[in-house]
Amino acid sequence: MSKRFYIIFVAREKDGRLRKIPVPLHYAYIFVAAAIVGAFTITGMAGSYSRMLLKTASFNEVRSQREVLRKDYAQLEQVAHEKDVQAASLGSLANEVSALYGLRQNKLTSAKAAVTASAPVVADNSDDFTQQAYTQSRDQLAALRRTALSGQVYQSFGLGVRHPFGSLDDVLSLANAPSLWPVVGPVTSSFGEREDPFNGEGAFHAGVDISSTFGEPVRATADGTVEMADRASGYGREIIIDHGYGVKTCYGHLSGFAVTEGQQVTRGQIIGYVGMSGRSTGPHLHYEVRIRNTPVNPHKYLRETMQQLASVSSASAVGGSN
Repeated sequence: MSKRFYIIFVAREKDGRLRKIPVPLHYAYIFVAAAIVGAFTITGMAGSYSRMLLKTASFNEVRSQREVLRKDYAQLEQVAHEKDVQAASLGSLANEVSALYGLRQNKLTSAKAAVTASAPVVADNSDDFTQQAYTQSRDQLAALRRTALSGQVYQSFGLGVRHPFGSLDDVLSLANAPSLWPVVGPVTSSFGEREDPFNGEGAFHAGVDISSTFGEPVRATADGTVEMADRASGYGREIIIDHGYGVKTCYGHLSGFAVTEGQQVTRGQIIGYVGMSGRSTGPHLHYEVRIRNTPVNPHKYLRETMQQLASVSSASAVGGSN
């Protein structure tokens, strides 16, 4: 006959008597085994949960690094684009200055061809040609200085034809020259390199910011056709006017439009209203002058206000009536 072993639990009842509760020993073995299995299960689950946390943290770190790289790449793309725009603006400015003072490219090549055609065939005439090219360049420089000092300027918006004008007012009278201030106010941000007001980093500013009150009328700076009157990325509500001869002006951060696309406008006509739509820190007008789709410094074209334009018009009307 096999022996049976028990574990005795003693409990005291309310009346003070002791009560013995025998539990077979093999039940205790089962309980211990279950406890061990449960401990291993809990340990395994804890280990799996820890590994899951580590993997989640690693995934979040990789995702954060990817986001940082994506932002860096976008920023580098923006910087590269701004540098391209800046280089194109400088090239356009150089061409404009050349056209303004009557300089033309390849003059040296033309002079060399003329000298070669007219000079007799000799062993070496490079020294004579160099001396002639130097003399011609010096004469051009002297003519340029005389032109600049005399105040005589030339039309820079024409179709490659030089037309002398007696004074600067003659040039500004051209319908396609954007000489009017779109709004009157202090220039708070100039054309060129500046510190971005949002991220504090260097950026290229393709126009000028003119501070004004919210809702102030914005006027066309020259005659032209409204090419665009809609929302644009960064500029908010934007108007682009085509003045012909490759000249366009841009008006950004508007609060509203007074014209529609395709509409003909005249210099001084109200086209919109000052606002702070898009990337703006306050009410102002972002104004650009583009020559052949390349931004140039618009500050040099801001020559006349609406008050001055009205005075000239009144004087012309009085003179005509007399």
